[in-house]
Amino acid sequence: MTRTRTVTFPSGVQVPALGQGTWHMGNDPARRAEEIAALRRGLDLGLNVIDTAEMYGNGAAEELVGEAMHGRRDEAFVVSKVLPFHADRRGTLDACRASLRRLRTDRIDLYLLHWRGSVPLDETVEALESLVAQGSIGSWGVSNFDVDDLADLPEGALPQTDQVLYNLTRRGPEHDLFPRCRELAVPVMAYSPVEQGRLLGHEALTSLASARGWTPAQVALAWVLRRDDVIAIPKAGSTAHVEENHAALGLHLTDDDLRLLDEAFPPPSRKQPLDIL
Repeated sequence: MTRTRTVTFPSGVQVPALGQGTWHMGNDPARRAEEIAALRRGLDLGLNVIDTAEMYGNGAAEELVGEAMHGRRDEAFVVSKVLPFHADRRGTLDACRASLRRLRTDRIDLYLLHWRGSVPLDETVEALESLVAQGSIGSWGVSNFDVDDLADLPEGALPQTDQVLYNLTRRGPEHDLFPRCRELAVPVMAYSPVEQGRLLGHEALTSLASARGWTPAQVALAWVLRRDDVIAIPKAGSTAHVEENHAALGLHLTDDDLRLLDEAFPPPSRKQPLDIL
């Protein structure tokens, strides 16, 4: 079995560099059993970071995760998110309690502000810290925050991660966000690392995958995982897809591979607005 590489949060907690996303999961009753089996297979393989959010299917994804974790809660590192319009003092607490009910657990390991809204950040952080003190969450972080947003956090407030859109076609964070997160020792969590499948037909990707005997998705994931401070959370709705993703951990992209991908997907030469899906 491919050994799972780990990434360390500022708290010292270590998690696998490859996890599981759940966006668009839990919505189709006909696929429920298959999706639960996929999440459980991921746990079998050590992909124990399971990312979800109250927004996904209006809680349906959290309910799916809760069912998939039944009897295996201690194997999973659960990440969920509060919507920005719930992120005042009272709303954050209420949203967390609702998520806990849907997840069928007494704690969320890492709770993120899904994106920045109109609620002052100091109020949201105060609420998140109170949830940590209560034991309802293990720690907190942010999602879709650019460099300026991180700078606006209250003095001394350090998120455990910044979850952002990052893949071969979305390389903007490399210019300034990644360097800033590295300065803070805050790992990045990359969502949609294969652009929800849209980049998999790109000629450069398919050619490289064919030459190396890999799949395009594995090349795209291996590229994201080349960084030692990034956690990738691709969605996989079947056990076969989970196993395909897991195999990407054992892939090594050569310097020639990386040059080819840089030519096809150029890195940013200047600041770019943070992409969001």
